Amino acid sequence: MDEVAVPLGTTLKHVQVREYVRDLIQDLPEGAPAPSERELMQHFGVARMTVRQAIDALVAEGLLERAPARGTFVCKSPRFISRPMSFTEDAQARGWDVTTETLQSGLGQAGPGVAKALGITPGDSVVHWRRRRRHAEVPLCYQDVYLNEILLPGFLQTGLPDSLYSQLAARGLRPTAAEDKLTADLANAVDADLLDLKMGQPVLRHSRRGLVGDVVIELSRSVYAGSRFTWWSPLTISR
Repeated sequence: MDEVAVPLGTTLKHVQVREYVRDLIQDLPEGAPAPSERELMQHFGVARMTVRQAIDALVAEGLLERAPARGTFVCKSPRFISRPMSFTEDAQARGWDVTTETLQSGLGQAGPGVAKALGITPGDSVVHWRRRRRHAEVPLCYQDVYLNEILLPGFLQTGLPDSLYSQLAARGLRPTAAEDKLTADLANAVDADLLDLKMGQPVLRHSRRGLVGDVVIELSRSVYAGSRFTWWSPLTISR
């Protein structure tokens, strides 16, 4: 591979690297090695984190697959999911080692918006859990989770898990369907403080209602640092 650094334009650097690799691998056979991080760093003149973000996105799409101690290889059979993925599952698919930091947790009373989303009455008891997720010590997102306390008695007394969905699964309440909403926005003061951003930098706001049958189990509201996270969601056609 040519080792002369390629100047990047105004498009986000990791996006340019990602699309370059996508074009490069599309005609390669399954199992062929993908370009190494070092090659891509030299080719584009970018940091390792930028390259990893690009590769992580292609791994999450199912176009590349990591093999521990061997490298990253072309995968021609993308693995599509049929259930909502948690943040932890998504991070594992990307090969990320993430950490969770609880910023706030406790019982409160549902306001009108939370009550409507959870299908309960304003003033009903809800679990509120705010947490921040990091990768390589860098904040990726923070999340506010609201849970119907009646459906999850003693949730706060069992010790807060790294993965909410693993705890819900243990209770037989892992969401089988979800309603997701994504909004592009600019960081406000709270976003900037919790994600180590400057006010006005891009963020992605994600809200989810997780359901088991017709019962709403969770309401989550997440804010992602726009330059550090690429959203991926598989779509299929039912016949």
